[in-house]
Amino acid sequence: MSHSFDPASVDLPRGHYIGGAYRPAEGGLEMHRPSDGVLYAECPVAPAELVDEAVATSHAARIASGWSSQRPRERVKVLHRWADLIEAEAPTLARIEALSSTRPVEEALTGDVAITAEQIRFFAEMADKEGGDLVPTADSELGMIMTEPYGVVGAITPWNFPLSMAGWKLGPALAAGNGVVIKPSEMTPWSTLYAVELAERAGLPKGLVNVVLGDGPVTGNAITAHPGIGKVSFTGSTGAGQAIMGNIARHGVKPVTLELGGKSPQIVFADADIALAADCVTRGITANAGQVCVAGARLLVQASVAGELAEAIRAKMEALAPGETWAGGRPLSPIVSERQIGRIEAIVTRAIAEGAEALTGGERFDRPGYFYRPTLLIGVTDTSPAVTEEIFGPVLTLQTFETEEEALAMAQHPTYGLCSGVYTRDLARAMRMARGIEAGTVWINRYGRSRDHILPTGGYKSSGIGKDLGREVYRANRRQKSVLIGL
Repeated sequence: MSHSFDPASVDLPRGHYIGGAYRPAEGGLEMHRPSDGVLYAECPVAPAELVDEAVATSHAARIASGWSSQRPRERVKVLHRWADLIEAEAPTLARIEALSSTRPVEEALTGDVAITAEQIRFFAEMADKEGGDLVPTADSELGMIMTEPYGVVGAITPWNFPLSMAGWKLGPALAAGNGVVIKPSEMTPWSTLYAVELAERAGLPKGLVNVVLGDGPVTGNAITAHPGIGKVSFTGSTGAGQAIMGNIARHGVKPVTLELGGKSPQIVFADADIALAADCVTRGITANAGQVCVAGARLLVQASVAGELAEAIRAKMEALAPGETWAGGRPLSPIVSERQIGRIEAIVTRAIAEGAEALTGGERFDRPGYFYRPTLLIGVTDTSPAVTEEIFGPVLTLQTFETEEEALAMAQHPTYGLCSGVYTRDLARAMRMARGIEAGTVWINRYGRSRDHILPTGGYKSSGIGKDLGREVYRANRRQKSVLIGL
């Protein structure tokens, strides 16, 4: 069954969402559909004054509703009803998501929307199962570690997986008893707005979550600098994460969770299942057209099987066909914008000028929209921008190694340490690599997250601070207080 639709038929929510109502706003940033480049809307930019109102509204709603102080199980019930509504409204959410983003409607429906509902339920169940602790002290004293919400959390989400990234932020923050002011990407805000509408229909107090639209320099800076925001959670580029840390430091001190960029290696040993590796490596760089923070963009392969693996990957890449996100099926996704596809082109062109060869790809598809051919670059050097920089497109570099020690050395990146993949039938080698690679996640004989939300995600080095998913992100949305009672 196809879920294709006419993009002109989708009724988009418009304006900021504050106190349970839309605030229409005129003008703003131009929005082009990635699938055809058509200008279809404008995204308003919330000034600092509107962010002030959103933060105050969230604080007031949290206190008036007793969201933080009620029995935790009551929060669980509301969040479960929200997940139910997300599932019930899946076709609408999927169309909204597909219209403006890079997510094909079929993938949004069966993947993004379904996963978001799962995540909300997972985080909800933390509310009455994670808490404080009694700690050993002298018999004449009682020592406790209490936890409590921060108050209002500021959340800033990216454009590549708009709905599920909103779930990453909203689920744990709300389960932990906080209010939220969230800024979705100015390129893909619509599914977040509709999801918050659904949350209020499920019983979330009006005004507890407020959505302010805008860009990073204006609206994002107002959120991260705001004294009424107790904690900031951001997913996006390393450069933007650095700017957020600097802005917070200039205006005070507050905790921050940053899930940032990566340049993750996929390491294939000669004893690996080559067919499996070829499939995983290809999907690891072409899913969402490589616009994934965990994209496995650096292929490191033992020299004796490099030719066989390269040919298998080339064939898989060339079999991928592009298509509009609203056309149904599971086509190769478009690149999000003209600016981004231009950046991809510039990096690939420079690499080829410096001696690399495109075994396949290396150019746009000749069609409307922002579609780039999956690209496999061989003959790259360690200093090539194609190897060192996060491209955020379907571009894979291939380098060879001889020994395990050489592979481990090549896997380390001077800047990033988000994820990695290892393909081998040797369990001992797999564990040595898992221990030795400097990255927050190591996948072995697979590549990409599962739907086991218990596994935290987050990077080393400039790939981030703190964790999303798992118990860790729930705990990160509550602060600790030590209490010592003299008996």
